[in-house]
Amino acid sequence: MAFLILKALLSGVIVALVSEVAKRNPGIGGLIASLPLISVLGMIWLWNDTRDTERLAAHAEGTFWFVLPSLPMFLLMPLMLRNGAGFWTALIAGCLLTMALYALMIWLGPRFGLKL
Repeated sequence: MAFLILKALLSGVIVALVSEVAKRNPGIGGLIASLPLISVLGMIWLWNDTRDTERLAAHAEGTFWFVLPSLPMFLLMPLMLRNGAGFWTALIAGCLLTMALYALMIWLGPRFGLKL
């Protein structure tokens, strides 16, 4: 249980760090947010919990394929914000786009031999 709390606290600290840095320098905040810190921590936690190389390999591969459909959100949101959309509208549109692209990836991936 203590390890679960440590994992949650460390992950939360990273999110808070990104937010605080982005207030001062949005570019550096974006850089930190783009680092695969949570993915790396997730792999460390998974390895620590299972020591299962096949599960870890599948997790890393799945992460790669699911990053791709999330990327358009980071183009749609600034486009909408710069064209007068409100924050919540842009965020919801970005999330809906990402969800649709995730669904498409889940549907298409196995047809191309991906194990998602």
